[in-house]
Order: sequence, then structure tokens, then C-alpha cells
Amino acid sequence: MIKVNVFSEEKAWSKRLKNTNLFFEKICKAFPKRYQFLNKKVTLSLLLSNNRNIKKLNKNFRNKNKSTDILSFPFSRKIKISKNVYLGDIIISYNYLDKPKSQDLKLFKEKIIKIFIHGFLHLLGFNHIKNKDYFKMLKEENLLYKHVKSKVN
Repeated sequence: MIKVNVFSEEKAWSKRLKNTNLFFEKICKAFPKRYQFLNKKVTLSLLLSNNRNIKKLNKNFRNKNKSTDILSFPFSRKIKISKNVYLGDIIISYNYLDKPKSQDLKLFKEKIIKIFIHGFLHLLGFNHIKNKDYFKMLKEENLLYKHVKSKVN
């Protein structure tokens, strides 16, 4: 079972998502069985942030002086899903997902699901540095998204 500890430092998130904990819990419960980690305690932290703060983190940890949609910090380079494991941290920028501002809530949620899945896969060791890795990760993202999209609204 996956436990997501959700923290928010941007008030705008609560205007669009009424219960962030429940929303991300639903996403994880909708994952295919192999990503639900049944009979295990798998935990990750999620910080719902903004462009200003994610830019600082991107500069400090990746030496890139710009904001981005998401950052993922795996706790370990080699992931072994044991009885009790902490995967790492994900940070998502509200400003990136809230474009265009005229988008409806359904599209906003779809973007959140996609980007959360992307960050989650990074915590599991997926990356997109090489082309072959990019296509492997993209295939996995699409598989998870298809599984989740119909179950989370």
C-alpha cells in the first residue's frame, strides 16, 4: 500500500483541489496491482508548491536556475520494495499546471495525475536521460495513466 504525505505551501492548490490527501490516495489506489505494493508499507512525500519555490529547489539541487513542473528526489538510487520503504520526495508547481488559467477542473486534474505519475516513476528509478529510457518511461506512464484516469475524477 502506498501512503502519500501531502504538504502544501501554495494556497491556490486548495482552491482547485478540496481534499488533496484523498485525491492522491485515489490515484495510488487506481494504480495497476504491481504498483500498489500490497502487504507493504511504501511511503512518499509530496509538496504542492509554486514556481518561485520550485525554482529555488531546482537551483540548489540541480544547478538549474529556472522553475519546472516537477522535481523528484528518490531516497535511494537502488529501489528495493521491502516490507517498509520510503521512496522519496516529489514537488509539483501549481503555476505550471494552471496554464491556461481558463482550463476547467477536469483538465487540471488530468495534468496533475500525469505529472504525479511521472514523478512517482522517477522515485522508482525510471529516467529519461537516454532515448531508450525515455520511451520505456513514457510507455509506463501511459499504462499507469490509462489505469488511473477512469477511476479518479
